[in-house]
Amino acid sequence: MKIALMDSGIGLLAATAAVRHLRPDADLVLSLDPDGMPWGPRTTEDLTRRALAVAEAAAARRPDVLIVGCNTATVHALPALRALLEPGIPVIGTVPAIKPAAAGGGPVAIWATPATTGSPYQRGLIDNFAGGVRVTEVPCWGLAEAVEHADEAAIDAAVAAAAALTPEDVTTVVLGCTHYELVAERIRAAVQRPGEAPLVLHGSAGAVAAQALRRLGEQPATEAPAEGALTVLLSGREGALPPAALHYAEGRLLPATEPLADSR
Repeated sequence: MKIALMDSGIGLLAATAAVRHLRPDADLVLSLDPDGMPWGPRTTEDLTRRALAVAEAAAARRPDVLIVGCNTATVHALPALRALLEPGIPVIGTVPAIKPAAAGGGPVAIWATPATTGSPYQRGLIDNFAGGVRVTEVPCWGLAEAVEHADEAAIDAAVAAAAALTPEDVTTVVLGCTHYELVAERIRAAVQRPGEAPLVLHGSAGAVAAQALRRLGEQPATEAPAEGALTVLLSGREGALPPAALHYAEGRLLPATEPLADSR
């Protein structure tokens, strides 16, 4: 079984780690776009063009399924990606976990990139799944970029700024960008109010990994031998994981890769 994941950068690590946990025997193809990241500030047309190129590079490795490990790309490019690859390769988008978060009763805050915050797509999810629950959309300026570069000072500043925009009575935070799942505990520490019930965080990585297996008709096999191979594509070129990936536990789960000589 071969599972591909795509993103502009290392935000796909959260879903990759979830896939690796469920099926350590699966071969993985990670298709990133260092030449074009970040995707968030791009126009929908430009983002879609780059996402299609990254998806095509992954598809050339003949995966059984492709996970779009990026909320922003899912919001803006999922229909185009599915039109390109399906039905031959199922495409799994990453949707903010608004439905399970709202089921807890709220109040809920959705931390997302400025490109996703306030988008018709996210507003539609709120309208469909969070009726009767107070939801605050929180734009997290610079957080995805800080996580991408493992910039500790910038992460702290961006988390603090987003926490300041989060209402004090919020009980649940939706991590509406895959990069944020890599610093989930730092977000929890920034939003948790002393003396209050533990803050609930909802990411998407586990649900996305499980959905990919369901689309393939496969079951989790967490005890399978950890024999799955890893291929990393950087704007279509075979290479190695960015050094920043090793800053996070999710990246350190993956075997080291070295770029091919002709791709340097």
